[in-house]
Amino acid sequence: MSVEPYREITFDKDGDGAAGGRAELAGLAARGVTDVVVFAHGWNNTPSVARGLYERFFAPFPGALGPGARVGYAGVVWPSMMFSDEPIPDVESVAAVHPGKEAVVGRIATLLAEQPDDEAAFAEFGALLRALTDTEGSQAFHTDDRAVPDFLLADTVAVCAMFTDALEEAAGPGSVPTPREAFGGGRLTRYWKGAKEALRQATYYTMKRRAGVVGERGLGPLLGEVARSSPGLRCHLVGHSFGARLVAFALRGLPAGARNVASVTLLQGAFSHYAFAARLPHEQGRGGALRDLQARVEGPVVACYSRHDTALRVFYPLASRLARDADSLLGTDKRWTAVGHDGIQAVPDTPTLPLSRALRDGLPASGCVNVDAAEVVGEHSDICHPELARVVVSAGRIGRR
Repeated sequence: MSVEPYREITFDKDGDGAAGGRAELAGLAARGVTDVVVFAHGWNNTPSVARGLYERFFAPFPGALGPGARVGYAGVVWPSMMFSDEPIPDVESVAAVHPGKEAVVGRIATLLAEQPDDEAAFAEFGALLRALTDTEGSQAFHTDDRAVPDFLLADTVAVCAMFTDALEEAAGPGSVPTPREAFGGGRLTRYWKGAKEALRQATYYTMKRRAGVVGERGLGPLLGEVARSSPGLRCHLVGHSFGARLVAFALRGLPAGARNVASVTLLQGAFSHYAFAARLPHEQGRGGALRDLQARVEGPVVACYSRHDTALRVFYPLASRLARDADSLLGTDKRWTAVGHDGIQAVPDTPTLPLSRALRDGLPASGCVNVDAAEVVGEHSDICHPELARVVVSAGRIGRR
C-alpha cells in the first residue's frame, strides 16, 4: 500500500463484516493515530482491484498533510460491480456479485446470445431478472421508501422496447444496427438490445440497494463501536460512485450519540442529489432518504461532481426513473439526477465552489457543500488526483482544527 498504517474492512452483501473490523480501526488509535480516512470503492467487485484503487487514491495524502499529522487509512471492500456507460456488464461480473444465482445468470446469458423472436422468451427473461434481484422474495431490504422498479414488474416486451428506443435515442441518428437487426431479425429481435439494458438496470438496482444495506447495517454500526472504544479517533468517510452511497447511508446506521464522523466526501456519487433534502421539490410531503443527516457529521458533507461523467449524466437517470411519464426517458427531469452530476440539491445554504477556489480558500466548517471538480474529473472513474486528496484533507481539517 502507498500509505501506512493501512487497514482493510470487509463486508458481505448483507452488511455483515469480517471479525475484527472494530479492532482494526481501534488499533490505529492505539498507535497514536488521531484521524483515519475510510474509503469505500463503488466500481468493481474484486478485492485486488479495490486495493489498486486505494493505492492510487491514497498516494498523494502524505504530501497534502501538515507536519505532525497522525493519519491512518482504511479501505472498505464489499461485493459491488462497475457502473459505467458500457452497454452491459460482463456475465462473469454479474454472476460474481449475485452469489448463488449462477444458473439464473447462465440462462440469461443464453437468451441474450440466442435472441429468440418469441414473446415467451421475453417473459422468461423478465422472470429471470426478478429472480436475480430477489424482487419477489422476502429478503429484499429497501434503504429508502421506493417500491420495486416498474421495469421489473411490467410486461417484459414493452420494457425491452422502451429501453431499446431510449438507447437508440441516446446514440443519435446514424447509429449502426447489429447484423441480426439488419439481416433476418424477426419482429422482436431488435428488442433484445433493450433486454441487455434491462439486465444492466437490474444489476444497478441490486448494487444501489446493496450499497445502502452495507452502509446502514455494516459500516454505520461499526463506526458506532469505534466511537465507544476509541472516542478520540476522528473518521473521515470517502466514497466513490455506489461507495459514496454506502458511506452516506452509514450515517443512517450510526448509533445515537456517536460523533466520530468528522467529514464525508462523496466522489461522483451514484445516488439522488435530493438525498439530504428535508423536502423534495416535486413532492413536498416527503424528504430525501438521508434528510438532514448531514447534522450527524462534525464537519462538512462535500459532494464532488463533474459534468463530464457520462455514466451519471445519461445512464443514472435512465436507471433511476421508476415510473413512466409523458417526458422522454432521457429527458431533463431533475428528479432523476445523481449527486455526482450536479451536487447536493434542495438543501438551503449549500454553496457551490469551483475546485480551484475550494483548494485556495478552504471549505465550510459544516453543512453540505458542492465542489465542481470538472477541471480534473474527466469521466466517472477518474478520481485519483492530488486535488481530490486535498479536498478530503480540507474537509476534515486533518492535521489542524
